[in-house]
Amino acid sequence: MATVAVTAGSKVLSNVEAVRETLYEAMKNDERTIILGEDVGARGNVFLITKDFVNEFGPQRVIDTPIAEASIVGIAIGMAMEGLRPIAEIQFADFIYPAFNQIVGEAAKTRYRSNGEYTCPLVIRTPYGGGVRGALSHSVSIEALFYHVPGLKIVAPAFPADIKGLLNAAIDDPDPVLFLEHKKTYRLVKGEVPDGHYTIPIGKANVVKEGAQLTVVSYGLYVHWALDAASALESEGISVEVIDLRSIRPMDRATILNSVEKTRKLLIIHEDNKFGGIGAEISAMVAEEALFALDAPIRRLCGPDVPAMGYAEPLEHEFMSSPAKMADAMREMVRF
Repeated sequence: MATVAVTAGSKVLSNVEAVRETLYEAMKNDERTIILGEDVGARGNVFLITKDFVNEFGPQRVIDTPIAEASIVGIAIGMAMEGLRPIAEIQFADFIYPAFNQIVGEAAKTRYRSNGEYTCPLVIRTPYGGGVRGALSHSVSIEALFYHVPGLKIVAPAFPADIKGLLNAAIDDPDPVLFLEHKKTYRLVKGEVPDGHYTIPIGKANVVKEGAQLTVVSYGLYVHWALDAASALESEGISVEVIDLRSIRPMDRATILNSVEKTRKLLIIHEDNKFGGIGAEISAMVAEEALFALDAPIRRLCGPDVPAMGYAEPLEHEFMSSPAKMADAMREMVRF
């Protein structure tokens, strides 16, 4: 990743360890940084990401809140507008709905409504996604509910090094950022992470595998499965390019268009529901700007249009995609 500036050395971390290390360094390096949310203090977050933070930084900077998501984000907006750097945690993305007005109606509009007099340097972190038998209230993908909103950035990194670089960028950003962490990747995914402070620009996708016959755009957990599928197809002589979107808004249109111009076919894969999802925006953008570069209809492999992911294992498997399903779709696209 050319955008990563390695200062000295590196270490192997899991995704959840990358979140923890980045938050710890942010707290250590800037006393304006505040973490607030349910169970972030004494318990140290439900995934133990902030374990012992309160002992080192104190309850004035690591704040346990009531189960009141609207208040968590509303208070954090006030902190941000008055010069602090709050990092608000929504314990699971499924709980974010009570804070919708604070995020969409307040945080995202702060700069615009004040004519630039106020900014809102707020990060809202939340784990999302399925595959962990989380059932109705712990499996949702929320990105499509928020990416329609100008003024709000949304990132969904998949690799530990990207988590650190993009979380640092989110903390440094003068405007609100919704930071999505796929919970199934927390301990499943490990990778090399540079030491020291670095940032990755929000809005820059990453070509994680180059190919010639098909472009696949994805993010989060499904990037890893798409890579597994694309790598397996190499033995069949099928060459697939995989793009990790990383930032949902702003979106790296140039990387997508350049890849489609090269491969002439596009498959979009995401876990969220198909109707009105991120794939619809990508598909419309490519249809508007690169239609005559295509040799096949654009295809979306997405979650079914059902209200929620079931707890029962067969229902969860039915909702989720898999490397095998992705490989089938890739074969069909290449052979079209």
